[in-house]
Amino acid sequence: MSGTSFSLPARPASGGLARHWRWAAVALLVAAAVAAPFQLVPFRVFQLTMVLVYAIALLGLNLLVGHAGQISLGHGGFLALGSYTSAVMLDRWDVPYLLTLPAAMAVTFVLGLALGVPALRLRGLYLALVTMTIAIFLVPLLKRFESVTGGSMGLTLSRPAPPAWTGLAEDQWLYFVALAVAAGCGLVVWSLLRSRVGRALHALRDNETAAETMGVELARYKTLAFAWSAMFAGAAGAVNTWVIAFVSPDSFTVNLSIMLLAGIVVGGLGSTFGPLLGGAFVMFVPAFSQGVNDAAPGVVFGVLIILIMYVAPTGLAGLAGRAGRLLARVQRKK
Repeated sequence: MSGTSFSLPARPASGGLARHWRWAAVALLVAAAVAAPFQLVPFRVFQLTMVLVYAIALLGLNLLVGHAGQISLGHGGFLALGSYTSAVMLDRWDVPYLLTLPAAMAVTFVLGLALGVPALRLRGLYLALVTMTIAIFLVPLLKRFESVTGGSMGLTLSRPAPPAWTGLAEDQWLYFVALAVAAGCGLVVWSLLRSRVGRALHALRDNETAAETMGVELARYKTLAFAWSAMFAGAAGAVNTWVIAFVSPDSFTVNLSIMLLAGIVVGGLGSTFGPLLGGAFVMFVPAFSQGVNDAAPGVVFGVLIILIMYVAPTGLAGLAGRAGRLLARVQRKK
């Protein structure tokens, strides 16, 4: 054996090529995101801003469902709580709007911790039903405390004005604020998933028994997954309040929670761009369904979901990934 030499197999070039394509796609996306508000009319800028709001909420839901393997049908409730935290602080106490963001995140983080307690004993359908109660009971609860929440009429606010030094219009300023919050939340999630926390969440998702055997504290990470997920939904709620300048209990029914869950599944569970694609789905597909058939938008919406999942069973992000790998193979053959 002394005359025999061993060497590691060469790394396939496709990995580096795919990585280059990925970074090129990210650079193109960033350039398009920065240029968009200067090229589009205000209504389209508003729509893109709402896509970012939903993407922030779906970052949290993706962390919980896609990476931790837990399910929640109450995410719309966390978004509502973040919205109302920001709205009440702005309306009652005249707090600077940027300071309402950490407050909304803190309030929803605490509620997420509380909700994580049932997750220690429940899973699957039972856990989904427990989380759905948040969305079900939230609307009448918000209507009950009319002196604080405005009741059924909600609260009407004023949009934050852009600083004079920016030279931006109001819609452009709100877009860039939402983009900055989305980028910051995305960076936090990216850091979490590449740390020991991310490995623990993935182990929890894949096999709880094996994860516990390897020393993963199931109770701790399940609870934290719900808390982090709720925190990002709270951030989305605060930004939603700044953009819409109005909150009402009827805007946060259980349908919103179902729509958010459908959005992250369609966007791509556990994927990097799934929340962004899911945000676009939540923003545009219901409106498209209503435009196609005013009498039965739910039917059109359901057919669209079935069609998308048939074409892209791993979500739209998975479909984009397959297209990128196909393009890389074509480039190698040339």
